[in-house]
Amino acid sequence: MGSIQAAAIQFNVKQGDVDANLAHVRVALKRVAEQGANLAVLPEMWSSGFAYKTLNELALRTAGIVEELLALSRELRLVIVGSMPEPNGDKVFNTIFLADNGTLAGVYRKIHLFSLLGEDRAFSGGDRRLLAETSIGRIGVIICYDLRFPELSRRLAVEGAQVICIPAQWPKPREEHWRTLIRARAIENQLFVVACNACGPIGKLDFFGMSMIVDPKGSVLAEAGEGEGEVVAQLDMQAMADWRAQIPCFNDRRPELY
Repeated sequence: MGSIQAAAIQFNVKQGDVDANLAHVRVALKRVAEQGANLAVLPEMWSSGFAYKTLNELALRTAGIVEELLALSRELRLVIVGSMPEPNGDKVFNTIFLADNGTLAGVYRKIHLFSLLGEDRAFSGGDRRLLAETSIGRIGVIICYDLRFPELSRRLAVEGAQVICIPAQWPKPREEHWRTLIRARAIENQLFVVACNACGPIGKLDFFGMSMIVDPKGSVLAEAGEGEGEVVAQLDMQAMADWRAQIPCFNDRRPELY
């Protein structure tokens, strides 16, 4: 088994300014590719932010952005994960379009909507998970609030995920929940987690960054601070297999009882 060079691209998403966000991502993707990355994770709703008043209009640009992401993924030999608004009648989906070296490897629409901030009023919820067979391995994806629902990550792990990628806009003051839940998902499922958060003020909220790359033992391989930037780390698939053999949690499961 080989290894993956994974990157999380953390930045201050400009709410409603698709052109500025896309310009930032173009440059950042090239930067991490030059560092050898073959997997890049972007924040949740990275193209537009949660610009509720114009969200349906902004969502109309997503199809064109997906085409550009596919072209960039082909040019840079990257698997790219990050969510954007997808049109759906009078609402939108919060959707990951998983780009893999020029092809669309899968689509995931956020299942769990954060009702505390009214996501359920503007967004439609997805109804299926995504485990994608990609050029670098089996990638599972969840989005932000999904992190609080361990059943989803467990299902992806049981179905064979080697890495779970998490685009997020996780605000202050819940930094410790973020760090603890990411490590928990990695430990309990014995896989790698690449979680990318937004940073800085966005609308009425403030985001703390702290994007993380965590190994199957829960060790933090790389962690960003509160400002913009990228973190890169190597995911050793053989080390994951060895750890799973050493502590065979999946073999010892008794799903008929729970």
